[in-house]
Amino acid sequence: MVSFCFDKRYMETESLRIFCAVAAELSITQAAARLGRAPSNVTTRIQQLEADLGAGLFVRTAKRIALSPTGEQFLVYAERLLALEDEARQVVSNGASGGVLRIGSMESTAASRLPGVLAAFHVDHPATRLVLRTGPSRQIVEQVRTGALDCAFAAWPDDGAELIEMGLQSMPVWVEELLLLLPPGESEVEDARQVRARSLAAFPPGCTYRSLAEDRLGIAGDPAWRVQEMNSYHAMIACVAAGACLTVLPASVLALGGAPASLKTLPLGRLDTCLVWRDGFATPAFRAFAERLGVGLEPR
Repeated sequence: MVSFCFDKRYMETESLRIFCAVAAELSITQAAARLGRAPSNVTTRIQQLEADLGAGLFVRTAKRIALSPTGEQFLVYAERLLALEDEARQVVSNGASGGVLRIGSMESTAASRLPGVLAAFHVDHPATRLVLRTGPSRQIVEQVRTGALDCAFAAWPDDGAELIEMGLQSMPVWVEELLLLLPPGESEVEDARQVRARSLAAFPPGCTYRSLAEDRLGIAGDPAWRVQEMNSYHAMIACVAAGACLTVLPASVLALGGAPASLKTLPLGRLDTCLVWRDGFATPAFRAFAERLGVGLEPR
C-alpha cells in the first residue's frame, strides 16, 4: 500500500479514502456501506487519523456529524493526495490500471451535453471510473487548479488569460446560446432592458451565466433587484412560470423540456463551454477523454 509521510508519521491512503467517504456522506454508517467496511472499523480509522494529525476533523453531536473547519481544510489536501496517487498509477501502468477520471461540470452541461459523451466513453474504457461533480464555473475551475478535479466543463467570461495565469489550459467544446426566460406577464417585452420583474433566479455566485445576466440587466448597484439563489434549473423554471421572477439558461437546457411553451425568451448572447485542465496534466484516462472531444493536449 502506498503511504505518505506526514510529520514523521505515515498516513495511509486508505485512511484518506475513508476520511473522504465520511466527509461526503457525513455519516459513519453510510460511509461504511459505501466502502464495504464495518462502521466500527471506519470510526476507528477516523479516530486514528485525527490522533495522527493532532486535530479533530469532525464535529460530533448526538445524531449527526459535520466537518470541522480543520476537516474542511484537510479535505482539500486529502483529495489532492488521492488524485496524485491515481495519476501516478495511471502513468506508470500506461493506462492499464484504468484509473479514475474526476470531471467537473456546470449543471447545464451535465444535463444537456454530457450523458451521451460519458456513456460512449464508458463503452470504450470500461475500466476507468468516472466521477462527476457539478457546480458553478468558478468553483469547479478552482477545484481543477487545486487538483481535486482532473478537468472541468466551464464557461469563462474572458479570453482565457486568467486561466493561463492560474496554470490552466482550456479549449472550447460547445457554444451555448443563452436565453432570458420571462414570466407570463412580460410576453410583450422585446428587450432585456424593458423587463419589469426585479427578481432573478440563478445559481450561487461563481456562475458565469448569472454574472452575464446581472450585467445585461443592470442588477449591480440597483437596490430594487434581488437574486434568488437556487441549485437547479427545474426550480428556476418553476419560479418563472409562477410569475415570481426571470432566469437565464442555455437553449440546450430549455430544449430538454420542462418549461411551458407559452413562456417567452429573449436572446442574451452566446458563450463557449470550455474543457479546462491543468497545464501538463495528461493521464491516459484524460488523454483518451480529450481525444473523444477532439481536444488536443499539446501546450499552447
